[in-house]
Amino acid sequence: MTSAPASPDNYCYRHPGRQSFVLCQRCGRTICPECQVQAAVGVHCVECARQDRREAPRVNRGRPAFLRNLTGADAPVMTYLIIAICLVVFLLQSIPGLNVTRAIQFAPAYVLPSSGAPLEPWRMITAVFAHASILHVLLNMYTLFIFGSALERMLGTWRYLALFLLSGLGGSVAVVLFTGPFTAVVGASGAIFGLMGAFFVINRHLGGSSVQLIVLVAINLAYGFFVPGISWQAHVGGLVVGLLVALIFVRTRAIRMRSAQVALVSLVGVALVAVTVGAAVLA
Repeated sequence: MTSAPASPDNYCYRHPGRQSFVLCQRCGRTICPECQVQAAVGVHCVECARQDRREAPRVNRGRPAFLRNLTGADAPVMTYLIIAICLVVFLLQSIPGLNVTRAIQFAPAYVLPSSGAPLEPWRMITAVFAHASILHVLLNMYTLFIFGSALERMLGTWRYLALFLLSGLGGSVAVVLFTGPFTAVVGASGAIFGLMGAFFVINRHLGGSSVQLIVLVAINLAYGFFVPGISWQAHVGGLVVGLLVALIFVRTRAIRMRSAQVALVSLVGVALVAVTVGAAVLA
């Protein structure tokens, strides 16, 4: 992956060498994680937070000191949490008799009334956190660490989480549309392809070259098409949703468009649910 060229608009106003996608909700300046102070809504820069404290000195809007010391200012906490959940789930999957994989894996039958299986649509998300083998989980977690860490720092925690979950859901929807009803799938690959798609969109928006990323995605997509046992459908579905959500983020970056951003991202989730319901009705 190659970095984007320098531009003051894309870098922290206090640390010109740190690229960021997050704006101060009060003054609109770009701020890196170290310069972000949690506010009642969004985050503020250091100067705006200081002004807030002068106006309301008894209110502490920053993160607790123990949390800052535990994670560090730049730590992608949500990425670490998702990795930890996946690893714990995999350990539980490995315990004989618990049948964790069977309990949380996804197959289209769980959203198709005509299949005779119980309706359990939440599996479209829970399957993202389960994996089929030690190699499967380690490769996915390594890729998640690389792309998730970068994206969480650029997008902020909650935008990043929305991107991850919607991409995972998009992968499950594609499985519903393009596989048999009893084809079971597990893994975070769909969500991770969504992260790669989002990284491509944001990197292009910042003016960077993404040739290496395109090659990486193409190789992994081809691998899924030609190697048995890999759900290329989930990869494609996650990638498409990740591209779409990232496009919404870059087009609604301005503070005045925050409501539009929330509405459009929510609309993506509603559309995925609607497509699943439509597939169930037509099955």
